[in-house]
Amino acid sequence: MKTKHLMSAAVSALIAGGAATSATAEDLTLCWAAWDPANALVELSKDFEAQSGHTMNFEFVPWTSFADRMLNELNSGGQLCDLMIGDSQWIGGGAENGHYVKLNDFFDANNIDMADFIPATVTGYAEWPKNTPNYYALPAFGDVVGWTYRKDWFERPEIAAEFKEKYGRDLGVPATLEELKDIAQFFQGREIDGTTVYGAAIYTERGSEGITMGVTNALYNYGFLYENPEKPYDLEGFVNSEGAVAGLEFYKELYDTATPPGSSNWYMGENIDAYRSGQVALQMNFAFIWPGVEADPNVGGGKSGYFPNPAGPAGQFAQLGGQGISVVAYSDKQDAALEYIKWFAQPEIQARWWELGGYSALRAVVEDPGFAASQPYAQTFLDSMAIVKDFWAEPAYADLLLPMQERIHNYVIAGEGTAQEALDGLVRDWTEVFEDEGKL
Repeated sequence: MKTKHLMSAAVSALIAGGAATSATAEDLTLCWAAWDPANALVELSKDFEAQSGHTMNFEFVPWTSFADRMLNELNSGGQLCDLMIGDSQWIGGGAENGHYVKLNDFFDANNIDMADFIPATVTGYAEWPKNTPNYYALPAFGDVVGWTYRKDWFERPEIAAEFKEKYGRDLGVPATLEELKDIAQFFQGREIDGTTVYGAAIYTERGSEGITMGVTNALYNYGFLYENPEKPYDLEGFVNSEGAVAGLEFYKELYDTATPPGSSNWYMGENIDAYRSGQVALQMNFAFIWPGVEADPNVGGGKSGYFPNPAGPAGQFAQLGGQGISVVAYSDKQDAALEYIKWFAQPEIQARWWELGGYSALRAVVEDPGFAASQPYAQTFLDSMAIVKDFWAEPAYADLLLPMQERIHNYVIAGEGTAQEALDGLVRDWTEVFEDEGKL
């Protein structure tokens, strides 16, 4: 994507923290998903090219095929990517299978301290095993599932009055998932400005990870746990607990009663389109969309509001998104790739990253006194990152994801069986995966 070539500053002494120079520039390829933040990173990286002399190339793949394409690249030992911004769930496989370079010595030599980043992003994007100081990535893009709503619709006096008469409370940001469902059902099939609108766009996509990234925002808050906190890989009674069943039933009811017709296979892009075109009052989506919402002439400029995933009976949590940036072990340009990470970690670059629409995970950026007021969604981002949970980051992550996609979609969308049966089946599926992995 870039063709300019400049003379480079050397990277050979980066790990030692030195400043020697090399005579030749490198062409680096960074691999990531094809989405708005990737475009912002292209712009940001022009500074790195100017400073280092290296040329940045980018391989961006749509989210629906991102995992298949990039995991195949890693598993085959391919040399397409020098730098990989891989999904949070890949960190276990990246570490254990030798796909990613371990970065501890590099961080130590260059005074890059993981304590300087939002703790949830360090755990979610960089560490393996979890909660140990073994780092295979630098937190690159903080992200989390949250909600966008038509603030302008909520504030219409006639709509607000009708809602209050029906529910006995003001129409506003929901404090609980039950309140959110009430709001979505209230807007379902309503006529606004001569157009029939619907309640909520939620994640329902089956082919990659969509419905899993959606349903967990209900499951977590009703009591679902991935495993026994006292006994790893002990799933029975945690994955399929009474609370987990109630959370899955909630998500199905939300889908059945408060979503647009034809939304049986929606993920990020479809939800964005439905919201921007005025089809829905509420949108579930990752926080990365918020800069685009604010800039949109139809729904931006104060017409939209933002709130974290609301609480359920068992607490308030939200599905972690986001990624870390890693050096691919099969690259023959690792020194130059490490130079990029050192550049990217600088506070001034991280501040610029936020300004361009990237979600910095650096505490110096997000804890700045002016951060919360810097964008209408900045406080919601902070509040959401404080309540995150993530899907399995096991090396067998893909084998764990596939049955969840199938079981949840079959129940929520196709109406097959019961929530209890779906989660009981998932326990069996996951137990088999862990047995095959030698974990049980």
